[in-house]
Order: sequence, then C-alpha cells, then structure tokens
Amino acid sequence: MTTLTHPTARTGAGQAPELRAVVAASRTAVATAALFSLFMNLLLLVPSLYMLQVYDRVLSTGNVNTLLMLTLIATFLFIVFGGLEWLRSQVMIVASMRFDAMLGPSVHDAIFARTLATAGRQASAQPLEDLDKVRQFITGPGLFALLDSPWVPIYVAIMFVFHPWMGMAALFSIVVLVIFTFWTEMATGDLLKEANRANVAANQQTVSHLRNAEAIAAMGMLPNLRERWLGERNAALDAQHRASARAGLISAMSKTYRMTSQSLVLGLGAYLAIRHEISPGMVIAGSILLGRALAPIDQLIGSWRTLSAARIGYGRLSELLTTHPARDEPMSLPAIRGEFRIEKLVISPVGVRRPVIKEITLQIPAGSQLAIIGPSAAGKSTLLRALLGLHRPAAGSLRLDAVELAQYPREDLGRSIGYLPQDVELLDGTIAENIARFGFIDPEAVVKASRRAGVHEMIGAMPDGYETRLHGNFTLSAGQRQRVALARAMYGDPAVVILDEPNSNLDEAGNAALQLALAELRSSGTTVVVVTHRSQLLELMDSVMVLVDGRISCLGTPAQVAEALQQRRQAMQGHAANGVNGASGANGATGAAGVNGGQAGSGKAAFPAQGVNPVGGTTGSGMANGSKSTGTNGAKPVVPASVAPSSETRQ
Repeated sequence: MTTLTHPTARTGAGQAPELRAVVAASRTAVATAALFSLFMNLLLLVPSLYMLQVYDRVLSTGNVNTLLMLTLIATFLFIVFGGLEWLRSQVMIVASMRFDAMLGPSVHDAIFARTLATAGRQASAQPLEDLDKVRQFITGPGLFALLDSPWVPIYVAIMFVFHPWMGMAALFSIVVLVIFTFWTEMATGDLLKEANRANVAANQQTVSHLRNAEAIAAMGMLPNLRERWLGERNAALDAQHRASARAGLISAMSKTYRMTSQSLVLGLGAYLAIRHEISPGMVIAGSILLGRALAPIDQLIGSWRTLSAARIGYGRLSELLTTHPARDEPMSLPAIRGEFRIEKLVISPVGVRRPVIKEITLQIPAGSQLAIIGPSAAGKSTLLRALLGLHRPAAGSLRLDAVELAQYPREDLGRSIGYLPQDVELLDGTIAENIARFGFIDPEAVVKASRRAGVHEMIGAMPDGYETRLHGNFTLSAGQRQRVALARAMYGDPAVVILDEPNSNLDEAGNAALQLALAELRSSGTTVVVVTHRSQLLELMDSVMVLVDGRISCLGTPAQVAEALQQRRQAMQGHAANGVNGASGANGATGAAGVNGGQAGSGKAAFPAQGVNPVGGTTGSGMANGSKSTGTNGAKPVVPASVAPSSETRQ
C-alpha cells in the first residue's frame, strides 16, 4: 500500500488510525504477492533459456531427444508460472476485499460526520467512489507492474553476462522509459486532478437538481441549470481530453521506442554474433530478456491514469479520515430523563463567520414542553441541532441530565431522542422499517408509536399497510411523510422529542393528530421542544421562547409572552404616533422604531410570526423639542429562570 502515498495524505503518527490498520493488515498480502512475483519473474527467464538452448544445442547437434526434454521442462515451468499468477491474483483479490471491509464502514461514517459538520455543504458520496478506485487498483495490472518492477535488474544483469554492450543497451532503454513515465506524471497529473474536481462538482450538481426536479420542471429552470451543469461537465471533459491526449502521445512514443529498442538490440546481438563475441542463441535470448525488462515500465505508463486516480482517491480518503476520525464511544450513562441545562451557550456552525447562537442560558426541566418562535435566521433550527448533539458548543455548556451532551454515546443518545426535521425525507424501505429506524422491528412498538402519532389508521388504509415500500419521497404526500416521521420520532418512548415545524405540511386531520400526540407526550412525561408559529400549538406548551438574532428575547408561559408582545405592539404604535413629526425631522427631532410584532384580533393576543424584537428594551427613541421618550409604555421583559413544566407533567 505504500505505493499509494499522496502529497495530502499524512503518514506515520499523523495518518488516520484506520488507514494505518489497513496498511498494516495489507503488508502480509503485498509481501506474499511480491514473493510470488520473484518466482514468476525467475520463471519468465524460461523462454530466453529455452531459445538459448534450442539455438546453441539442439540446432547444432540435431538431437531430437534434447529438444523433447527441453520442451517438456519448459511446458511444466509455464504451467507453474500460470499457477503462481493465479495465486498472486487471488491474494490481491482477498486483500482488496479486506481493504474494503476494514475501511468501508469508517469511510461511510466519516462521510456522515463531514456532512453534519459542514451543514450539508459537503454532502457527497465521492469518498466511496475513491474507495472503489483504490480497491480496483489493488487487483489491477498497475499494482502487478509495480510488483514486477524490482526484478527488472535481474534481466539487465543477465544481459550484461551475455555481453557488456547488450547490458548497456538494456540499461539505456530502461532509463528512457523511466523518463517517459515521469513525463507522463508531469504532463497529466494536474489535468487529471482538475478533471476529477470538475467531475465531482458536476455530479453534485446533478444530485442537487434531481432532488429538486419538480420545482425545476415547474418553473422551466432546466435549460439554465443544464448550461451550468454543462460548464462543469465540459471543464472535466476538456481536462480529461487534454490529459488523455498527452498520455496517449507519450504512450505511443514509449511503445514505439520499446519496439525499436528491441529490434536494435536484436541487430546489436546479430552484429556481436557475426564477430563471434556471443552465440546465436544469445541474440534471440537477449531480445526476449529486453522485452521482459521493459514490460513492467511499459505497463506502468499504460495504466498511469488508473494509478493516478487511485493515488488521488487514497489522498482524499486519508484527508477525510484524518479530519473526521472515528471516535471511541464514551461510557454508557444511566437512562436519560430529559432535563437540559444550557449556560452561556455559543454555537458557530462550520463555515459561518459569526456565532448563530449567542450566550444563551436556559433550563428545560424534564417532562416540560417548550415552543421556540422567532424570525427567519434567528437560530431556531441551529439551537435544535445543538440539543440533538449535532453542533458542538463553541463556548458555554450544554448538559443533558447534568452531563455534557458530547459525553453520551451517539447510539444511546439516538435511542433516547426523537427528532422530526423541518425537511422530512423518509428512506427507501417499508413504513415499518422507517418507523423502527431500520433496527429490529418490534411490531408492538411500531404500532404503539403509530397510534401515539395518530397515523395507525392512515397506514392501515394503505393496500400493504406497514409493509408499504417507500421509494424516496415519491410514495407518500408531504403531509403523510411528516406524520410517519412523527411516529418515527416517538418510536421506543424516547425521553426527549424535538420537533422542527411539525405541522408545516399537515391538514386539519393531521393538526388534530399532532395535538393529540403532544398531549400523549405530556402524559408520558416526555420533554418536548418545538419550533413552530402556529398558535394552536403554542397554546398547548408550558413555555414559549422568542429567539431573535441568536439571543433569547422573551421567555415565559404562553399567556405571559402573548401579553408582553401585545404590550410591545401597543407601545410601538403609540411611539410611532407620537414620534411621527420627529421621524420627519420637524423641530430637530429624531426617531426610530422597529418591530414586526404580533397581531391582535377580537381582543385576544396572538403570537408573532416574525420580526420580534426584545420585549421591555428600548428599541427606539424619539427626540421632540429636546426631550427623550423611551416608548416602552410599561412593557416588561418576561425571562424566568427556567421553563416551568405543567402541573400534569411528571417531575
């Protein structure tokens, strides 16, 4: 495996442990294959020796028995050579399968780790293709050419034994072919990397376009997107074409030189035979030996594209596994109760310059239900991902049952948490497999979760019921997917259920089922955190938190938050009325106001959908005739120390 080193790949102590283990496990296989290569290359001397004996002994003596014995011995050795060739290939096939088996799971998990760490910006299965390229190289002719290369000096040494001039001719030919090999690397290396990069980008664009095929077709975006895809595709093809053209030219030149050199050595041998410096048999044997000496180098030039792809792929795998190494699972902890303690939490997702969550302090008691509202890009989904353990704190602490969230084993945490994402995508499989999270299917647990989520009847009405096979997102409607995903979140009676816009696609029946599911979760003492703007759900919560620009703007019971936001709206309306002259610049007055707050109807306070500014703070001021007005109108912030659970909630 040392042949696949790459400039970006770390070696030694800096190399990923998974790669070190694979390389160590492959050494025995490579050593065995190299041993076979030694005997195979010794057996490749048989044709030369056979020709040497035929020309020097059989033809000169006319002894048929000698010819027969030589032929039988040569045939037997050729059969042995074939057996060694087969054994060598089997050894490398087993090594390639072991390489894939040892590295595949780590690469698979590292892809997911990178996707989570980059918030989906680097969601690509390219590393699995790199794994395939390296595995295919292990069993391909390129690696065998590398294994045969160390034995080239044997052939050259024998040619020196024949005659120094023949040895020098062979050595010169090998040096020229080595120059051709390095020329191939310099001429095609950068182009192949560029082609690979552009091809990966084009494939990622295609995957993205296919995920949004309906919107693209509906809005007639296909021609424009096709042009963008063709840009990357043509860049890849152009780089690939130039690399192939250069490699083809060099390959043609190397083959031409190889054929020419073999003929010239044959001519040189004939000249030396005329001068009686070597025997006629050495003329033919020398030509065959030169062909064998040049064959591995010629094979390397011919398979350079495959070798380069495997080397680049190995480098990317090394970088991936070094950046996202497999982590040792921490010790299992007691069963999760569902109490969150957040202190001065700061979350800065990868690729985001400034923090999204800014020094939040919050306590969510076990069994309580909290709704989070706020304008777009306020950090609501980011906070949910932090509660799920998908974002690591940049500062502060995030504890679940008094233990830092990162200390929980991922599988234990996953079994104790149910999650309904904002964009629901069910995986290929049956409905039962999706609800059971593709683990062991407990029919009773699947039906229980479905009943609690209110989808048992909906699933039962399908022709195949729970065995209905889902193909991506095209079997169920958006609302049906969301309801099945809710059952998946409730499967196994998790201690914590986190819902991100759980009713964004639900109809009236779905909303009613969701409300019943929340009541069921309350009765079972499950901690619930919901991001929503629907007043029907907000009124069911123990507490409501308003998040604005990554900070807690308002936190309290639904009635307290609604009242505070209504007071803010009234205060801002009064301020806007009193400061209208100031806003126009009359009498030197200046004014500012800013709230897109809640609306009220029929005397009942409603919750804001967006644009909520902190309640109780001075968001604007007006100066009229030199006087200053705060415009708070008596509204006070509602920020209790923790989320208070309902009296019905399990303590």
